Amino acid sequence: MANHVSALKRTRQTKRRTAHNRANLSRIRTSLRAMREALTKGDAGAAQTQYRETVSALDKSVQKGVLHDNTASRYKSRLNARLKALATAKA
Repeated sequence: MANHVSALKRTRQTKRRTAHNRANLSRIRTSLRAMREALTKGDAGAAQTQYRETVSALDKSVQKGVLHDNTASRYKSRLNARLKALATAKA
């Protein structure tokens, strides 16, 4: 256990930041899961709206420092490719 005041403060900060990061990661994973489910159902309209929400969550996570920007870009690119494939298959 930490004995110095500064070390005690650091543990408090770490707990708070860990909670924020965990909440943000959970939000991203939930959104990605919902997006994948919408894609597997084959509903292009629902997948399109879910894609917008997922991209927004990914961008917010980059702003908050939870995800690296290239990681978010990779996720968005792959989801967009799957969404486009679904839209062209329906047409």
